[in-house]
Amino acid sequence: MDGEAAPPRMSAAEIERFLETEFPQMHEGGRSVSIESVRRMGAVLRMAYHERHLRPGGTVSGPAMMALADYAMYVAVLAQLGPVALAVTTNLSINFLRRPARRDMLADCTIMKLGRRLAVGEVALRSEGEEDLAAHVVTTYSLPGAVK
Repeated sequence: MDGEAAPPRMSAAEIERFLETEFPQMHEGGRSVSIESVRRMGAVLRMAYHERHLRPGGTVSGPAMMALADYAMYVAVLAQLGPVALAVTTNLSINFLRRPARRDMLADCTIMKLGRRLAVGEVALRSEGEEDLAAHVVTTYSLPGAVK
């Protein structure tokens, strides 16, 4: 598969509609993650700053950041492949680099390799308005066999 030459197959709005049907549990308890944009081999998502994402000490929790990064990769994969609900995470490695600020968090995902069976990407997590990364994530997704 030559994923690097292919433009996105789905827009941010199309992905949002697809996920409302296929993955409604993502927004259980209220919507806090939104798709800012999709591009060839990537996507940017926003997680609204909210108390439910905090851990003791008042910082954004690791599980909240991991969920945002994982969802960003899923959105980037969907943008490239189209509506493939069964793409799943096989690996996610995160390095926490600094304490995030008390504001929205942005996840900028870039797919580094898009093959027939696996997609490998990296996600840069930043607090809105910050240049320095709060965390760096590398993730791999297993793609359904029907992908061509």
